[in-house]
Amino acid sequence: MRHLPINSLRENNTPFVRSFIILLLTCITVRINLCFSSTSIPSSLRLLSLDGHFNFDDVDHAARDFGNRFQFLPSAVLHPKSVSDIANTIKHIWQMGPHSEIKVAARGNGHSLQGQSQAHRGIVIHMESLQGPKMQVHAGNLPYVDVSGGEMWINILHESLKYGLAPKSWTDYLHLTVGGTLSNAGISGQAFRHGPQISNVQQLEVVTGKGEVINCSEKQNADLFHSVLGGLGQFGIITRARISLEPAPEMVKWIRVLYLDFATFARDQEHLISAEKTFDYIEGFVVINRTGLLNNWRSTFSQQDPVQAKFKSDGRTLFCLELAKYFNPDKKDAADEEVEDALSQLEYISSTLFQSEVAYVDFLDRVHVSEVKLRAKGLWEVPHPWLNLLIPKSKIHNFAEEVFGKILTDTSNGPILIYPVSKSKWDNRTSVVIPEEDIFYLVAFLSSAVPYSTGNDGLEHVLTQNKRILDFCDTANLGMKQYLPHYTTQEEWKTHFGPQWQAFVQRKYAYDPLAILAPGQRIFHKALPFS
Repeated sequence: MRHLPINSLRENNTPFVRSFIILLLTCITVRINLCFSSTSIPSSLRLLSLDGHFNFDDVDHAARDFGNRFQFLPSAVLHPKSVSDIANTIKHIWQMGPHSEIKVAARGNGHSLQGQSQAHRGIVIHMESLQGPKMQVHAGNLPYVDVSGGEMWINILHESLKYGLAPKSWTDYLHLTVGGTLSNAGISGQAFRHGPQISNVQQLEVVTGKGEVINCSEKQNADLFHSVLGGLGQFGIITRARISLEPAPEMVKWIRVLYLDFATFARDQEHLISAEKTFDYIEGFVVINRTGLLNNWRSTFSQQDPVQAKFKSDGRTLFCLELAKYFNPDKKDAADEEVEDALSQLEYISSTLFQSEVAYVDFLDRVHVSEVKLRAKGLWEVPHPWLNLLIPKSKIHNFAEEVFGKILTDTSNGPILIYPVSKSKWDNRTSVVIPEEDIFYLVAFLSSAVPYSTGNDGLEHVLTQNKRILDFCDTANLGMKQYLPHYTTQEEWKTHFGPQWQAFVQRKYAYDPLAILAPGQRIFHKALPFS
């Protein structure tokens, strides 16, 4: 049999060989890309004995959040049934040392805005899977409730109401987890009186970045306690919390009034938060470029409520004061008198007064009603480029003049909240950074963007507006601090924390020295020295 020379074989098969090699490399690359998230987890971690379980395939949901702008795919999602599941997982990663690239993010209801609850190629802990001691309400002179860090506030409300009790401080949206809000602060219209949610915590159970399970309070492991509160998840994962309670009312007088002038609006708000007899909830918001009868500004009230407010806006920017007075039916007359007296001291547009009476639970869970409607229209899971700022009282008029008078004159793509709180209600030992002045304002631009739109309702337009607002705050030296902060460089974080930066770094060294926790905050990088 004759054989072709080797050179001839090489020449004839070169295209085939090349094609085969390219195809092989392509398949390998595709295989690596498809399987990377699971293969990056060491086999030793896969073999951990757990009460719950890891999921290495169904992880896409953990790469999304409410902001709907960032998607970082994790390698695995841990569904813990016990605190030991979380502790053993983190401890195992800790023992791998600084050369391991695995990081861990705790995820509650996924309401972060810029990927803070995500962990690229790491592990996301699904905190709502956490099982432990049942929620326990303790009545008495100093009532409290013990809850899992993965419990939602709406569930705490329903359970505590069975005992005639409720937490003192809330967020506007209750379908968030305890661990999530306590890692930030938790602010709403009750904060002027009770402080944020982190000011109403008695005790925590925390899993540190070393995998240690530590109970802490003001009297026990106090440094860890204050570090974790408002600590952006950097020092430990909150697995259990003891929340202060108070007697709960049955009903709420819900009131809204309008102002044409920001100075008067702000003066009335500041008066109310310092008055001895005042409302139980005080918030404000901005109404931009609405025309016609402003009856839609009270759209969260039910259709059965009496229509009292009749006012033509003519496209002007208006300021709405939203108030609530809690009461029980047997004290209704006294509540009516207090409301009438408080309103008589305000300088709102008299024709815009709107009042309603609703159940306490309906008032607190009011935002969920809007969520249900938006979900039905497919308008909930859209980009939410929110911007939350804390502005010192002395600068709020400069801020309003520039932002509401020049930057946001044409439209707004969602609610704009603005209301004052008192620094005296905030514990300066926690990790939260707030302005220096005694009174400062929360200003929240809660924008939604229409997907694929290139107009004023599109994501790029909203982000451009946000940048203009931030640039103004910087150039005007307002002393602004971001709430739910987001920065991309450590230098920006240093500026945010200011004098508190070194204390923040020292706490990181103490409780998560390998920077395993909360990588989505982009503050520290694992296995890199801090400076």
